[in-house]
Amino acid sequence: MSPLRTRIRPAAGRAARPSREETAQRALVLRLLSLLLQYPDAELAAERTALAAAVNALPPSPAADELATFTTWFTAQPADALESHYVEIFDLRRKSSLYLTYYLHGDTRRRGMALLTLAQTYRAAGWSADSGELPDHLPVVLEFAALAGPRAGEAPLRRHRRGLELIHHALSDVKSPYAGLLTALLSLLPPASGAELAAVAKLAAEGPPAEDVGLDPYGGAGFAPPGTFAPPGTFVPPAPARPTLMPPLTGPTDSEPRR
Repeated sequence: MSPLRTRIRPAAGRAARPSREETAQRALVLRLLSLLLQYPDAELAAERTALAAAVNALPPSPAADELATFTTWFTAQPADALESHYVEIFDLRRKSSLYLTYYLHGDTRRRGMALLTLAQTYRAAGWSADSGELPDHLPVVLEFAALAGPRAGEAPLRRHRRGLELIHHALSDVKSPYAGLLTALLSLLPPASGAELAAVAKLAAEGPPAEDVGLDPYGGAGFAPPGTFAPPGTFVPPAPARPTLMPPLTGPTDSEPRR
């Protein structure tokens, strides 16, 4: 083999690096996904027309097609219907919760460490989320991916591929338009391996890992113990009050609604 062919052949099999424009467009798609997967409050609802215009200006791609289909539905819905659908789909269903570490670790101590590691990853990149959400909330992870770039920025998405696949399946099963956003996101990631798809099927059938140590007082009640990370919709009992010699001066008050 000639020295010239030795030098050329490895390069021929290497994927071409995306151009600066392609990288910028990819970041824009991730940013749009981050926004569209957030709770559709009044501020986001007011920007629906602008978001749809940004989507329609994207270069043709499978992800852009899915985004366009979603924004057509998104802009046509009444604001209160969007809010109700979002709560029903993401807050009240464990299989489509947007908190990614739940799918890998369930309600275990390991989830706390995974959240800490993710927060440290953000800080090491010089980025701090100001949304008030946990660092594994999918819109937060997507925003980081858009800002930090395909390699380091998208690493958390690749790490949580199984959870993303399960969310996609759960949304598709109930025919939610949000399934299209997960389709768009998965089209940006490397194809799932056979082992990953088998793990997703097992996760769908058996659920995330569970940890029984110290949970006896709440065993079988469908509650999450104090101090654990529970997915939306799970009741977390308050910590017991310290004993007092005097009765409370006022009765309990109703808690404020989540939103």
